[in-house]
Amino acid sequence: MDACRSVVDALAQHSDALIAVLLHVHDHLRCVAATGSWQVFASVPLGRGVVGRVYETGRTAVLTDVAAEPAFIRLGPDVVAEICVPVLDRTGHPLGALNLEWTSVLGLDGWQEQLEEIGVRLGARIEELGGPPEETEAEKLLRHTVALSAAASDAEVYARCADAGRDISSLSSCVVLTSVADAFDPASPAVPHGVMLQSSSPSPRDRQLVQRLADIGPTALGVLLDRARRHGASFTLGDPDELDSRGFETLTKAGVRTMIAAPIGPGARGGVLVAFDDVTAHPDSHRASLLALLGTQAWTCLDRLRSLDRMRKRASSDPLTGLRHHGPFGERLLSATPGRTTLLAIDVDRFKSINDTYGHAAGDRALVDLARALERTLRQGDELYRVGGDEFVAVVEVPSAGEAVAVAERLAEAARQTGRTISVGVAVQAEGETPEEALLRADQALYDVKRRGRDGVQLAP
Repeated sequence: MDACRSVVDALAQHSDALIAVLLHVHDHLRCVAATGSWQVFASVPLGRGVVGRVYETGRTAVLTDVAAEPAFIRLGPDVVAEICVPVLDRTGHPLGALNLEWTSVLGLDGWQEQLEEIGVRLGARIEELGGPPEETEAEKLLRHTVALSAAASDAEVYARCADAGRDISSLSSCVVLTSVADAFDPASPAVPHGVMLQSSSPSPRDRQLVQRLADIGPTALGVLLDRARRHGASFTLGDPDELDSRGFETLTKAGVRTMIAAPIGPGARGGVLVAFDDVTAHPDSHRASLLALLGTQAWTCLDRLRSLDRMRKRASSDPLTGLRHHGPFGERLLSATPGRTTLLAIDVDRFKSINDTYGHAAGDRALVDLARALERTLRQGDELYRVGGDEFVAVVEVPSAGEAVAVAERLAEAARQTGRTISVGVAVQAEGETPEEALLRADQALYDVKRRGRDGVQLAP
């Protein structure tokens, strides 16, 4: 926004601070103007950091030692002081925050009062200009992509995709048409050729339009589905009464005046996302491309869910601990990524003494307790396998060896909480190395821990 840019430019003439204006947009504070640093955060989630707190409370924050402030979000290494003031509208309601960060505490006197006055004046000007900016199409797509990634079933993916399509297209209704009549939602209108999934909270008008679309029958819907699969996304150009709409008579008779169709997935295996309205609008190729990107993301989520389901069905689990064992472990190694996949070889310390002293039933209980503790400690997406009597392997994806060791340390501490200890060898698969070779290095590191006295973690060289 020009007003925010002008404020930042004016302040930059009097200070070498990192200066940023962040305004509330949907569910985050978006940086709309900044200077003084090579890199800044594009946005901050509501409630996060000093700026989030200032926005929520409407009160200024003055930090002369950012290292002592847990909420401080560090971007550069040299910042030592920060002043953050709310940007307020005429009623005193926060619209965002004006944030300045310095590499020295010298010369900060008087800045707080001046910045607070600027925050009030800037807020008034933003209000005059119509308020903070709207959420961009890219921000909407990102938000919905995150929601899609968290979907736990096919039905949830389709419902969230339809809801996202309606939001991004700005059309009144959006449905997903698939070639398999799976009744994901009994309340949704269905046709023999596929399933229509309406957005999660349509109005009565939306429901009527969705039903009219469903009523046109499987032949017309099949043509729509086949066209999107073969040729990709399409969109309408205007009023169907004024333009050549031959071939789409069944749609226009059902009341469809505007439509964007985008494929979900490749070829014949996917579905189609259809956003439509009974009012003539003028979407463009950019909006159609956004829906195509949404469809691609939806397919990725569906493929992930189905892959997980296939893996679960193929997996044969250990009857004692419920963990997967050799078969699934071997399959998992096939998808290992050099430089990211890390193998943690785990051995229970002095496990034989439990069986010898207290019996095998006690040993079994100890293994079950330990397996549950280790599984709870692992992050989402990490996997734990039982590969021997008291031997386990964790497979984790990490960006660095240091983070892999940190995961192993947390596992060791979790084992101690059960009254047992473990020895852990850590090996990050190297370029040109097979997973089996990496596992061998992890085993060697584990035995180094055993030789040192057990109850520890060792990174393989």
